[in-house]
Amino acid sequence: MSASSIEHTLWITQKINGLFGLRTEPPVIPDHFVESALVLGALTVVALVARRKLSLIPNRLQNIIEAALEAINDLLVSVIGPKGPRYFPLIASMGIFILFGNLIGLLPFCKSPTSNLNVTLSCAIIVFVYYHYQGIKEHGFGAYMKHFAGPKPFLAPLMFPLELISHFARVMSLSIRLFGNIMGEDIIIIILFILVPYIVPIPMMMFAIFTSVLQSFIFIMLSMMYIAGAVAEESHDSH
Repeated sequence: MSASSIEHTLWITQKINGLFGLRTEPPVIPDHFVESALVLGALTVVALVARRKLSLIPNRLQNIIEAALEAINDLLVSVIGPKGPRYFPLIASMGIFILFGNLIGLLPFCKSPTSNLNVTLSCAIIVFVYYHYQGIKEHGFGAYMKHFAGPKPFLAPLMFPLELISHFARVMSLSIRLFGNIMGEDIIIIILFILVPYIVPIPMMMFAIFTSVLQSFIFIMLSMMYIAGAVAEESHDSH
């Protein structure tokens, strides 16, 4: 089986590039950008529809959305503490985007944007910048930098570079874990469809739904732990 039978430009990507007169191969506007835009667009439409239909007696869609958002809020409180809900916008947005970015790859003629390292790395960098910003905002720049120096001043020459390596490793860990898992399962499903279509891939697709939820949960859980470490009084103990 050749790589070209698995890797191909999506039909919708070709059309969008064609609209702008971009008919090169590989396309100027890549699949992962198009799929990410589709996910964000769909989520925006659902949010607008749900907002218009909010009521004191919630319907099924409102119940599902409220239950999911309440679960994320409770998780923030349990991991970070009473200040946790202030970080709800980033954590909820990231979790929902990653979840549906994972799941869209199970639809015909679609790819998961999270199976591309550019997307997962972008998400990880956003979390990296965000939790450091929150740490500086909470403690001030000087006090936050002291957390990287360790508990004793004489340890600073050793601890500071180790802390920097540790924090940059978090970016790689978040991005590669998500990318590797989603890309792997997408490739396996495609291969199964090529070899034994219709029936055999179905169990793998059901498992992929579970792993999509799990990987989005792991991503936001680690993000919350990083935020908790950054805003805690003794954040150098939280790694």
